[in-house]
Amino acid sequence: MKPTIVLVHGAFADGSSWNGVVKRLQQAGYPVIAPANPLRGLASDAEYVHSVLKSVHGPVVLVGHSYGGAVISEAAVGDAKVKALVYIAAFTPAAGESALELSSKFPGSTLGPALNNVPFPLPGGGTGTDQYIKADKFHDQFAADVPRSVTDLMAATQRPVAASALEEKATKSAWKTIPSWTLITTEDRNIPPAAQRFMAQRAHAHTVEVKASHAVSVSQPGVVTRLIERASQATASTTTTVTDSSGPALADTGSGRPATQAITLSGIAVVSVAAGSAVVLLGRRWRSEAKSGR
Repeated sequence: MKPTIVLVHGAFADGSSWNGVVKRLQQAGYPVIAPANPLRGLASDAEYVHSVLKSVHGPVVLVGHSYGGAVISEAAVGDAKVKALVYIAAFTPAAGESALELSSKFPGSTLGPALNNVPFPLPGGGTGTDQYIKADKFHDQFAADVPRSVTDLMAATQRPVAASALEEKATKSAWKTIPSWTLITTEDRNIPPAAQRFMAQRAHAHTVEVKASHAVSVSQPGVVTRLIERASQATASTTTTVTDSSGPALADTGSGRPATQAITLSGIAVVSVAAGSAVVLLGRRWRSEAKSGR
C-alpha cells in the first residue's frame, strides 16, 4: 500500500505551488493531499494540519516547504501514521526556536527588505501584521529560477503569513523520532543554505542539495518528487537494498541516525551503512534531471 503524501506549503505561496509535484506523484500512483496552510500561527496551523492527518487512512509521508516545515514538525508528533518527514527548503525547528530566529542564525537571507507589512484585524480585537513579498521583488527574492510570466502570477496570488507565526516558538520536534529527508536549495534567498544545512544535520536527515531558488517545488518539481518517493520507499523497506547503478542517481550527504537505514529506489544505486556513515547514491541521469527539474 502506497502512503498518502500530504504536502504543506509555506509562507507567500499556496497549494498550487505543489502542482508539478502533485502531478508526478499521482502519475506514480500515490494518493496526494495539498491542504491550505492557514499561516496564522505555528500552534494553530499545526493543529489544523493534524486534523487533516486524522482524515487519512493508512500511512502518511508528510512534506513541508519553508515555514510548512515548522508546521509539520509539530503536527506529526504522536501520529503513528506518519512514517517519514520531508523538508523542502524548510525550517526544522527544535523546541524553543522560531522560524525568524533560524533564518537569522546565519547570514544570507534578503527577505526582510523585500517584505510589505499590512495590518489586519484580529478576531478577538487588536491588530496583527500580514507579510507579503513586494510584487517587484518577488521573482528575485522567492523564485529567481522560475520564468517571470509565472512569478508575476505567483506574486499576485501569494498568501501572506502573519508576522507572529514566524516569531512563534516551536514546542515539539517530530523529526526527533520520525525519519526525515531534507532538500537544501543552494540559491535560496529566504532561508540561507547554511541554516538549512545546520537544521538538516541536527535532525540526522538524509540530505540532498540542489542548485535552486526557494521555490524549488515550482522550478524543479521532478527533483522534489524523487526525494519524496525515496522517503516513501525507504520507510516501507525492511532490508537494505542495492539496485542497478545505471539509473538516475541522487547525491545524498547521508544521515547520522544510529540504526542502519534501508533505502530502496528503482533505478538508483543505494548503499546504506551504519552510524556515522553516508548514504551514497551513484549514477548519472539524476544530475541531468536535477538541472532540468523533470
